Amino acid sequence: MKIVKDAIAGTLESSDLQVKVSPQKQLEIVIHSDVIHQFGDQITIIVEETLRKLGLTEGLIIIEDKGALDCVIKARVEVAVLRGSEVNELNWRTLK
Repeated sequence: MKIVKDAIAGTLESSDLQVKVSPQKQLEIVIHSDVIHQFGDQITIIVEETLRKLGLTEGLIIIEDKGALDCVIKARVEVAVLRGSEVNELNWRTLK
């Protein structure tokens, strides 16, 4: 999967996060979080695992976290990447 256009998912409300994706030759993940000191490692793990399952190897991923749960992080990353890649079909089994 490859990011071909800028895309966004999520909000900056409490307990949510906003994910922005942009085309870029290498994979770069930038995380800003209100709870980075407590949960930064877990946020990174969830983001990287979700990107791996999607098969994304390049692009700029910017996370603005406001204390989102793991399931919300995963969902927002999936939506932003799918919007940015303009995928028409997806094997949902790979995202379990």
